[in-house]
Amino acid sequence: MILDSLKNASRYEALHPRFKTVFDYINSHDLVAMECGRHDIDGDDIFVVIQEWDLRPTSEARLELHRKYIDIQVVLDGVDEVFGWSEKKDCLKPEGEFDEQKDVQFFTDIPQCFYSVAKGQFSILYPEDGHAPMLGEGHVKKCIFKIAL
Repeated sequence: MILDSLKNASRYEALHPRFKTVFDYINSHDLVAMECGRHDIDGDDIFVVIQEWDLRPTSEARLELHRKYIDIQVVLDGVDEVFGWSEKKDCLKPEGEFDEQKDVQFFTDIPQCFYSVAKGQFSILYPEDGHAPMLGEGHVKKCIFKIAL
């Protein structure tokens, strides 16, 4: 898991060959004005999902894991979003089977820690990062970039 400010995004471009495309997209598009839903950047290799949600209390945290995609999650508008985090090896209580089509499996384990992502910041979440997004108090507009491994 990585947490940083968008002003430092160029430092992370070397971590994956598709990260530069994502950060260039962030800098060249008005993401706040984009409609909610999926927007393709490079087909299934890179796409962004714009969402607006009322956040949930941390007591309702559901950890999720992915296998095919890295997430780069960016808060666009609203309050700080809280994330729960646990290492994959500590996600031991599955809520169900892995959903291949949606690339997700949920877990009921209590997150090891919580951190906040503010407007202008991003979090990179790899498949080994169990994460519970959409926590806190208030309303948020965010985007989730999905980057194929």
